[in-house]
Amino acid sequence: MNKTVINWNEIDSLVFKLAHKVITSILEVENIYGLQRGGLIPAVMLSHHLGVPMVKGDIGPNTLIVDDICDSGETLYKFVKKYQTLYSFPFNLKTAVLHHKPHTACFKPTIHVEEWNSDDWIVYPWEMESSKPIQDYKVKVETSI
Repeated sequence: MNKTVINWNEIDSLVFKLAHKVITSILEVENIYGLQRGGLIPAVMLSHHLGVPMVKGDIGPNTLIVDDICDSGETLYKFVKKYQTLYSFPFNLKTAVLHHKPHTACFKPTIHVEEWNSDDWIVYPWEMESSKPIQDYKVKVETSI
């Protein structure tokens, strides 16, 4: 699988564009929650651009959930589903990502900056270039003690 490395200048530009999309949308954003791990850095940057606080777990209807990419869509889908299950009232969480792969995703984020129509693995600056094209936290590691 090919990799595309994204640098910090590109991230700054993407987050700026994401902030602009949020500001010009009809979304009411009171706070931001960054999904671990890939969404944390873009969420902090977006929080600064928008002047809204980040939250650790106090998700509400006006919380914007941020991730770096919606690839398979599994991460965002499971997160949103979890909160919809926890609350008896309609809980339409808003989501935002830098990149969206519409050809592989089972979930469409509310806002995205760029559609990524390639199967290339995106390597963000907060990741190692040697990262494998599967999140390391999904790989079961055998340990012996």
